[in-house]
Amino acid sequence: MVTNVFISLPVSDLERTKAFYTALGCAINPEMSDENGVCVVWDDNVYFMMITREFFATFTEKPIVDPKVSLQTSASFALDSREEVDAAIAKGLAAGGTEPQPAQDYGFMYSRDLDDPDGNSLGFLYMVPAGEQGAGSPVAAASDATS
Repeated sequence: MVTNVFISLPVSDLERTKAFYTALGCAINPEMSDENGVCVVWDDNVYFMMITREFFATFTEKPIVDPKVSLQTSASFALDSREEVDAAIAKGLAAGGTEPQPAQDYGFMYSRDLDDPDGNSLGFLYMVPAGEQGAGSPVAAASDATS
C-alpha cells in the first residue's frame, strides 16, 4: 500500500523555514503554501506542512509546545550510508540548524539528530544491512531468531 505522509509542525518564520529545508535538498510546493504555511516536499510521498504557530493553534484546543524547550515528536529518515547521514547534518548545520547531541554509533546503526531553527527534531540514520551485521548485533540476533 502506497500512501502519502503529511507531517505538520509549528514554525515561527516561514522564510527561514523555506531556506533551511531547501538547503537540505527539499522542494517547496507553492500550490500548497501561503502566508500561513509552507509545504516542504521531502520526497514523492513525504511532506512537511510547516505552519505558523498562530495558525497551527487553530487546529487544536491543546497547547502548542515550544520545540526549543520540549520535544513532542521526531521524524527520522534512513539513508544509504554513514556519509549521507553526515552530509545531511552538515547541510542542516550550515543552514542554521543545531545538533542537540553527539552522533550515536551502535555498530549496526549510526544515527545523528538535527534540530531545525525552530527546534523541530529530525533524525538521520544508517542501518547496516542484516547480512553485513556482526554476530552479536541486535539485528543479527533478531534475524537468527526468526530463521
